[in-house]
Amino acid sequence: MPSTKPVRKAVFPVAGMGTRFLPATKAIPKEMLPVVDKPVIQYAVEEAREAGIEQFVFITGRGKHVIADHFDHAYELESLLEARDKTAELNSLLESLPQTGSVGMIRQQKPLGLGHAVWCARHFVGNEPFAVLLPDDLMVGKPGALSQMMLAYREVGGGIIVAAEEKPPAEVKRYGVVDPGAIKGNITEVKGVVEKPDPGKQPSNLCVIGRYILQPEIFGILDKQERGAGNEIQLTDAMAQMIGKAPFHAVKTDCARYDCGDKVGFLHANIAVGLSRPDIAPALRAILQKTEL
Repeated sequence: MPSTKPVRKAVFPVAGMGTRFLPATKAIPKEMLPVVDKPVIQYAVEEAREAGIEQFVFITGRGKHVIADHFDHAYELESLLEARDKTAELNSLLESLPQTGSVGMIRQQKPLGLGHAVWCARHFVGNEPFAVLLPDDLMVGKPGALSQMMLAYREVGGGIIVAAEEKPPAEVKRYGVVDPGAIKGNITEVKGVVEKPDPGKQPSNLCVIGRYILQPEIFGILDKQERGAGNEIQLTDAMAQMIGKAPFHAVKTDCARYDCGDKVGFLHANIAVGLSRPDIAPALRAILQKTEL
C-alpha cells in the first residue's frame, strides 16, 4: 500500500556543473545565480518550507560549499547590519535560514544522472515519502507548486505525484512524457512515462517538470543502477517501474515556470520576477519600454 505519511523531507539535486552559464559558473554554482536579489536555490527552499518540509538535503558536487554557506549564519555580516540599523536587510538574511540541524549535504561524486542523485539521499530519507525539487525550474505562484502537489497527494491517497506541463511537440523530446489516464481537475492519472522519447513516439505532450513526491520503495529500483537515456540513471525510468505498485498522478499547477538552466529562461525569470516586485517594477518597466526594438 502507498504511504500516506506526511512528506517532511526534501532532496535538492545541485551537483550539476552549470556549463551553459560559463564563465559565470566557473567559481559560482549555477544554483547561486540570482533572480533579482535571491539565488535560484533559495526560491526552491522557500517553496519547500511553505509546503511543510522540515528537513532539507542538498546533493552536491565539487565547489558547491557556497550553497551550505548560504543557508548558514554569517555572524560578521549580521552584526554589521544590526549595528547599522539595517533591519530589513538583516531580516531578509535570517528569514531565509532553515532551522538549526535541518540541513544536510551529500556529495554525489559521480555525475550519473538524476536517478543517481536521488539514490544518494537514500540514508537521509529512510523509510518515508519525500519530495524532490530541481532548482533550475523556478516555479512562481501562491500557493507554491509543491504545496499544490501536497493537496493532490492527500486527495488521491498518497503514491507518486509529479508536476507536469503541456509542451509544444518540438520540445517534448527533452522531457519525461506522461501516458495519461483518467483526468480529474488538474490531476491526471499516469499509466506510463517515457524519458526523452524519439520524435513521433511520445504518448502525449504532457511533460514532467522538476517537482516530485516519491515513495521510499523507489530506492530499491535505483539500487540496480540501471542506465537509461544518455547512459545515465534516470529517475523517470525508476518511476515507470513503480506503476501498478503505487498510485501515480501528474499535477498541472497554476504556477508560472521559468527554466533557469537556460540563458533565455533565466533572463525571462529575472524580468518576470522583477515586474512582480512593487519596489522595482516601475523603474524596470520604464527601462524595458525604452529598450524595445
